[in-house]
Amino acid sequence: MRDIINLGIEAAKEAGKFLLDNFGKIDKIESKGDRNFATNLDKEAEKIIVDKVKKVFPNHGIIAEEGGSQGADREYLWIIDPLDGTHNFIRDINIFGVSIGIIYRGDFIGGVIYMPVEDELYVGEKGNGAYKNDEKISVSSNDNLKDCSISFDSSIRYSPKNMLKVLDVLAKEVFNIRMLGSSARALTYLAEGKLDLAVEFHDRPWDFAGGVSIIEEAGGRLTNLKGGALTYKTIGYIASNGIIHDKIKEIVLPCLGS
Repeated sequence: MRDIINLGIEAAKEAGKFLLDNFGKIDKIESKGDRNFATNLDKEAEKIIVDKVKKVFPNHGIIAEEGGSQGADREYLWIIDPLDGTHNFIRDINIFGVSIGIIYRGDFIGGVIYMPVEDELYVGEKGNGAYKNDEKISVSSNDNLKDCSISFDSSIRYSPKNMLKVLDVLAKEVFNIRMLGSSARALTYLAEGKLDLAVEFHDRPWDFAGGVSIIEEAGGRLTNLKGGALTYKTIGYIASNGIIHDKIKEIVLPCLGS
């Protein structure tokens, strides 16, 4: 397992350095749908990671945001977001990162997130703890929603009725709300106790996969919106310090699909 984690770290840092070196130097922006974009740099950063994985572990499966699925049914599966926070990156907002999650037989067993601007490396390995730049980290101990700072999904346009209903309730219950535009940033802040909760309705596996093991090994909890286990097909999640998770689930669940 350590060789897999080490490769993830190496790949994330190399891709992150590439992104930082090219910050503000985008040559091409492509539309992927409703106000969803990718740049030439997303794809080049993804190639850096995918090429490394294929070279060392040719029998592992890969799901990458810009490259689709390759062997998703294999024992080991890498889920890659080469540039989480693309819209921030496009607007020269320096909140972005590289996210890599590793699954073995359906279980999230490792995660690496690298935030290149701050040179912050987050690593989680099942059974071995969560770390930021080699220092052990843990989630917050807040158990009162009134004291909680949270991250909320910024893509409200996709389902405003349900999301605004949840946001309205949360706004009355928590201390404050942030929209960071990067799940990698929100999940790492949660893992080290700077945030207490993150709720995302439309995030895909590549958005959260890198954070699962990091948060769980830091003592937190991450589930789908209904409180069930995450898979590589899940869309949307609740991530928390674990203590407030059930309280948040009670707020979110009644608003889904209504």
